[in-house]
Amino acid sequence: MNNYIRSLLKYFLQGVVIIGPLSTTIWILWSIFYSVDNLIPHLSERFPGLVFAIILVGTTLIGYLGSRFLIGKFVVEGLNYILEHTPGIKFIYKTIRDVIGSFVGDKQKFSHPVWVKVQEAPELWRIGFLTQEDMSFASFADSVSVYLPHSYAISGWVIVVHKDQIKPAEGFTAKQAMEFAVSGGTVGVRSEKRTMKSEES
Repeated sequence: MNNYIRSLLKYFLQGVVIIGPLSTTIWILWSIFYSVDNLIPHLSERFPGLVFAIILVGTTLIGYLGSRFLIGKFVVEGLNYILEHTPGIKFIYKTIRDVIGSFVGDKQKFSHPVWVKVQEAPELWRIGFLTQEDMSFASFADSVSVYLPHSYAISGWVIVVHKDQIKPAEGFTAKQAMEFAVSGGTVGVRSEKRTMKSEES
């Protein structure tokens, strides 16, 4: 009887592992879709999904015009200048713009994964992302700044270290390095290869 209960519990937990991430992802995507689509309630009630589609197409079109045409770039730069110099708005705008730009777009900041030595004896290394290659403007000669993500969180912290204390995270793409850091080291290049081999066998 106890073995039967343990087996049921084991299968239940395996089901949670399978269904949990999938259902959570679907719920988050649906919540985003529902929130965006209801920005204009009257229109979304008559034509569900139309507001979301308009915003999606409009955002894509703005990105295309702002990056491919001179007039679009001029308008975007003009809006940037106005918002960056408007009291009360500039801090919020610049913060949001810089955070989004760090992850997407042509000026991604977290694109250079590195290993950082944070302790000498015994040697202790942490994976992070090179964000500034020269910190001399802050009176740190021959130093760089590195962002260290927290595991299982969207937060992190920035440290300034000497250039000799870092080395490239060879074998990791930026995406793999972020997954490795955020997952607490449980997800990585080698673990993915082992999973593929076990599936083949």
